[in-house]
Amino acid sequence: MASFIDQVSLFATAGKGGDGCVSVKREKFKPLGGPDGGNGGRGGDIRLVVDPNVTTLLDYHHSPHRIATSGRAGYGDRKDGPSGEDLVLTVPNGTVVYDVDGNQLADLVGNGTIFIAAQGGRGGLGNLALSSSKRRAPGFALLGEPGEERRLVLELKSVADIALVGYPSAGKSSLIAAISAARPKIADYPFTTLIPNLGVVQAGETRFTVADVPGLIPGASQGKGLGLEFLRHVERCVGLVHVLDCGTLETDRNPVQDLDVIEAELAEYGGLEDRPRMIALNKIDLPDGAAMAEMVAQELRDRGYEVYSVSAASREGLTELTYAMARLIQKARAAAAVEERTRIVLRPVAVDDSGFSVVANEDGSFNVAGAKLERWVRQTDFRNAEAIGYLADRLAQLGVERELFRKGAAAGSEVRVGVGDAAVVFDWEPTIDAGAELLGTPRGEDGRFDAPWKSAERVHDQLNADEIATQWEYKAADPHNPEIILQLADLEDEDGIQ
Repeated sequence: MASFIDQVSLFATAGKGGDGCVSVKREKFKPLGGPDGGNGGRGGDIRLVVDPNVTTLLDYHHSPHRIATSGRAGYGDRKDGPSGEDLVLTVPNGTVVYDVDGNQLADLVGNGTIFIAAQGGRGGLGNLALSSSKRRAPGFALLGEPGEERRLVLELKSVADIALVGYPSAGKSSLIAAISAARPKIADYPFTTLIPNLGVVQAGETRFTVADVPGLIPGASQGKGLGLEFLRHVERCVGLVHVLDCGTLETDRNPVQDLDVIEAELAEYGGLEDRPRMIALNKIDLPDGAAMAEMVAQELRDRGYEVYSVSAASREGLTELTYAMARLIQKARAAAAVEERTRIVLRPVAVDDSGFSVVANEDGSFNVAGAKLERWVRQTDFRNAEAIGYLADRLAQLGVERELFRKGAAAGSEVRVGVGDAAVVFDWEPTIDAGAELLGTPRGEDGRFDAPWKSAERVHDQLNADEIATQWEYKAADPHNPEIILQLADLEDEDGIQ
């Protein structure tokens, strides 16, 4: 059974927020003491936290579905419901988080780094929080918001300073075992190493980590062998060390050719062109190995590489190699220390951003989208007429009705709020706040000033004779007086004229 997994899918479902409570305080001699329903508790988040004791994503391979606890409903007597507990998932250092479309969401490097994989739902407000000077005794409360559901892809990229690359059986595992306390599996056949091994190396005052990347053969960047599966583990490395087998028994191979093949695969994979390289000519403890290393060392130096002849078995030349790695690490760390610190980019919302959008469809329906109003819809109890009225008031206050009227919506038009399965469909019934009488006039102007006779003619068509006579008296008094025109409009509103 596999013990090392470096890529998994995670299905994260955060907790639902608790519903608000509808309650009225009742005491002796005071049966209606006012609303006292508490708010619902917040749903629990799902958090990814880097833990140094975790080295694999195996747990999420076996159990990919994780659900946080939900918040509890509010209580009477002004008591809020308890919040759900956050679910903390530990991941290895170097875990990268992607969404289902392949977009990178987070790169978790550093012990204790936290990423919220799924946000818990907000708790609904109780009728105490919804009360106001105009709404003294609300008979409704808001529902808790559903928790966020996300499918994420977790990919582990080892956090190592130096990567050892080379053909299978080149001696990479033996080398990392010789220079560190790592104890990888070592045998005399190819593909002995099936997982990347990490070892900590101390060279003087410099301590760094070395990764043994297995399975590189011709065609590795296209998926042959194990290379494509583990090449991601070299992406974070400061430098690469080519471990070349000078004692190979295969007559069609030599260290220079092996180097060219591995470099071609690294170039095909991409993103590693700027990493410094050095060469470790391994197995010089063998007579043929020492002779081969002496033959190719100068040719490799002529190409610009630092070349070290070593033996993982006899430990010859390992001190020089580890100190060369340490110098490379020191140089990289010194350069990183003087780099400009990351700037935080703030992108404030535009002053003219209404927070929602209205789209008119060809079939006469309308789609309304916006994070705030979609949350309002999710928290509305549509079994309660007062709650529906409260939602209508909020939408009108936000300007949704005016925008619908401007886009051509009429009474009975189908309006869809939200997207996907969570959308709610309404048959729109415009109110006075929709601003129908102001259609076509710039902001701050009243069309009734520009067309006083239009209102009077509309009144003439819809009122009975007595009402017509009364309102035409206003017109006869002074048809160009703005105050008279506004009084005329007030009479229209009082009589229910649309």
